[in-house]
Amino acid sequence: MNKQQLFENIKRKQSFLCVGLDTDIKKIPEHLLKEEDPIFAFNKAIIDATQDLCIAYKPNLAFYESMGVKGWMAFEKTVNYIKQNYPDQFIIADAKRGDIGNTSAMYARTFFEELNIDSVTVAPYMGEDSVTPFLTYEGKWVILLALNSNKGSHDFQLTEDKDGERLFEKVLRKSQEWANDENMMYVVGATQGRMFEDIRKIVPNHFLLVPGVGAQGGSLEEVCKYGMTKECGLIVNSSRGIIYVDKTESFAAASRKAAQEVQTQMAGQLKAIL
Repeated sequence: MNKQQLFENIKRKQSFLCVGLDTDIKKIPEHLLKEEDPIFAFNKAIIDATQDLCIAYKPNLAFYESMGVKGWMAFEKTVNYIKQNYPDQFIIADAKRGDIGNTSAMYARTFFEELNIDSVTVAPYMGEDSVTPFLTYEGKWVILLALNSNKGSHDFQLTEDKDGERLFEKVLRKSQEWANDENMMYVVGATQGRMFEDIRKIVPNHFLLVPGVGAQGGSLEEVCKYGMTKECGLIVNSSRGIIYVDKTESFAAASRKAAQEVQTQMAGQLKAIL
């Protein structure tokens, strides 16, 4: 999926919502544990209930890898289900990979060849040769970690060099030598507030994947005020605030209602650019 197609989906659905599939078998409704594949059964219900309200799904690999082979199989089934039934959805493998070149090449082969996923999150710490193997696939996206929501992000990402340049700013500037806004996005946490202004000075046209809205306390209004572009430029993720709002047999309907509330807010924000 290219940038224009992504924007067309945003306009059509009046939404830039990404539903995070952080599926924990200890948190899903108890009645699903009777299913042959509880994780996939949960994901399928959530996807069917929200697919018209969002433009992306983001399975977090940690939640699937924690269950070994069964978890990986549920992940693959989830990806295939989305691709077969809702091909307009942008799929993000939230894997945070990034290693020496030949290892990154194998990670890239896994997600872009074997699974044919649209994008993968990548850690930039090891530099150019750990990122560029992901960039050799036409039509695929790297989503590079830039400025995260977690408290510990301040330990490194906000540290300054002798010229006053912060580490996340260095990541943004340097990585633009490797790719452009047609194949690279950046992760920026919703709790960063006005920091989006600084980010937009460096990457004015790139899409940003924004976690942290909802359960983590990020403000959608603030993200849009400081981070939205004329092409929206935002994919805002909500995980717990949508998928775990109910643990009864009505969980999917409750998730839909939660997603609808976010989508309605997003439609209001999009009026400024559409």
